[in-house]
Amino acid sequence: QVQLDELGGGLVQAGGSLRLSCIVSGHNLSGYRMAWFRQPPGEEREFVAAVRWDTHYADSVKGRFTIWIDVTMNALYLQMNSLKVEDTAVYYCAAADSYYGDISLSGQYAYWGQGTQVTVSS
Repeated sequence: QVQLDELGGGLVQAGGSLRLSCIVSGHNLSGYRMAWFRQPPGEEREFVAAVRWDTHYADSVKGRFTIWIDVTMNALYLQMNSLKVEDTAVYYCAAADSYYGDISLSGQYAYWGQGTQVTVSS
């Protein structure tokens, strides 16, 4: 059973930075497509970034966020710079056991973390 645990959320001022971590247990994350999604208050869950052999980003975060994996730590990371108030959301890491398919669709991912709150103040 794959388990995902997010760390690193919190409160930060606009323009600041945060790093989210997602620790994967129960399976080696090599071979999984890994992603970050977020759910702003009162809105639906949306795609943020994904990593396979390549990386993909939502237009809203491109140039500000960086996604990567560390196979030695069996972990997924998201570095968030130049944060904006509109980045406020619960952030979720997700894993899919296939590299293929639409990487931005939440339904493609079978495994999810519990979420971590990121709040950006003005």
